[in-house]
Amino acid sequence: MPNATAEGFKAEGNGFFKNGKYAEAIEKYKLATSSDPNVPAYWSNMSASYEKLGDFENAADAGRNCIKADNKFIKGYFRLATALKALNNLGECIKTLESGLGVDSSNSDLKKLKKEVTELQRGEQVSNYCGKASEQMQSGDIAGAYKTLELASRLDAGNPDIDSMMSKVRPKYEAQEKARKSGLGANELLKEKGDDEYKKANFEGAIEFYTKCLDATSDKTSTLAIKAYSNRAACFKQISNFDGTIEDCSMVLEAEHNNVKALVRRAQAFEAVERYKFALQDVKQVLAQPRADVGEANFNLCNGMQHRLRRVVEQLKNM
Repeated sequence: MPNATAEGFKAEGNGFFKNGKYAEAIEKYKLATSSDPNVPAYWSNMSASYEKLGDFENAADAGRNCIKADNKFIKGYFRLATALKALNNLGECIKTLESGLGVDSSNSDLKKLKKEVTELQRGEQVSNYCGKASEQMQSGDIAGAYKTLELASRLDAGNPDIDSMMSKVRPKYEAQEKARKSGLGANELLKEKGDDEYKKANFEGAIEFYTKCLDATSDKTSTLAIKAYSNRAACFKQISNFDGTIEDCSMVLEAEHNNVKALVRRAQAFEAVERYKFALQDVKQVLAQPRADVGEANFNLCNGMQHRLRRVVEQLKNM
């Protein structure tokens, strides 16, 4: 049964809201939540009132309480996400929207807002890349600036600011690369050719060059060999040659026991060939390392894999 007292406060709050008296509405919704904190509509209306006043911190808090009252109440996710967007907390905003879409994948309001926020994130990232590239150019890090601008271009191809900066950086970068490659040995050049083919998504061609490099390199634990094994493993993974991925990652890990890229790739390959226990071991080894060393993306990936793999391993035990 609805709490009559709480419903009365809600009705009064709604009246104030319709008349644009948002502060008065908030006080009534607060009284409603004090009488019954488990009704999500009270919190949702409170959040909307705070939003009208431009008080997005409290709007977000009310949104969180709305979800806490009922995690199936879609408006709660929308209220919280709207406030987080206004606070420019775009990462948390996207997470909130994804949680809401997990409840109702067809909700048009959540989908529209997610599209808007994703575009804002993209623009923000492009701006950050351009700023970083500018700093790198000023400090003389031409290679770094070139790579940063390449990342920016992938997000926003044809952006005039990126193109203008790239027109200044590219000639200097190409001159540096030409000078660098002129000093490389034959085996190093083979590895470089593999890298070039990889960038073109010609994975079979890249594998051929990495293999030639490794065949010609006697020390399989050298820096050059480790890079060739690592890059060839990435190529094998791209063409779903998971046995090749596992073998090359294992070679890398013999020399560098905590190499995150090799552990993640090998774990994914182990999972693909249904060797779940081995995949879980690799994932755990990644997660045992300092989060800052692993990187946020790898940490989140491995954390998700760990939960999934544990369930599979437990299911297999009970069969």
